[in-house]
Amino acid sequence: MTTRLARFSFVSAITVTAIFGATQALAAPDISVYLGFQQAGNSDINGNDPAGVGAFSFPASWDGKSFEAPPHYGIRATWWQTERFGWAVDFNHTKIYGSDSTLASSGFSTLEFTDGLNNLTVGPVWRWPTADGRWTPYAGVGAGIVIPHVEVQTAAAAPETLGYQVAGPSVAWNAGIQYAVNDRWAIFGEYKGTYSWIDADLDGGGSIDFEVDTHAINFGVTYRFN
Repeated sequence: MTTRLARFSFVSAITVTAIFGATQALAAPDISVYLGFQQAGNSDINGNDPAGVGAFSFPASWDGKSFEAPPHYGIRATWWQTERFGWAVDFNHTKIYGSDSTLASSGFSTLEFTDGLNNLTVGPVWRWPTADGRWTPYAGVGAGIVIPHVEVQTAAAAPETLGYQVAGPSVAWNAGIQYAVNDRWAIFGEYKGTYSWIDADLDGGGSIDFEVDTHAINFGVTYRFN
């Protein structure tokens, strides 16, 4: 718990600093929305459910199911401070489902975050406009929190946990290229990754904790206010 608290405090401090930096900009932000194909790496699940299976610990693999409702998506606001540097606030609706093999081996009835891991991050972004002014490579990093919709039932007779929780810190990174259609609109493609530390409560007095990384190929559109 001490390690998790220290990690959460560190990432929260970075997030507060980044938000302060972003709000110093007076110009209106660029607004981007995106959809994409997202998957997740494996996790080591640990926890305890006194109203269900008791203590548990097992490896888990995840399915992304990016295009099933609700789909994988994101919304990002970027305040450019200079031609090449800015701050971005990004909400990314990542999601994970415990695979069939994970459910079979663990005995869990439900293990999924289908209404999202929901990563909310803030951080710096850089861009490198090309000579023609249309193609612009960019990259960014961010830190913040993960707000998952926890859907867990450890056994058929156990209480089912259903609800949003602020579960821990999260970091994100992305890199892509944008194409300006005109002075206001642009389209883009990018790779985006996240890493989240989940420490969630279960109904009945239990808890579940694990770490998970997600990876996505996104395509989206940006509207420029400036």
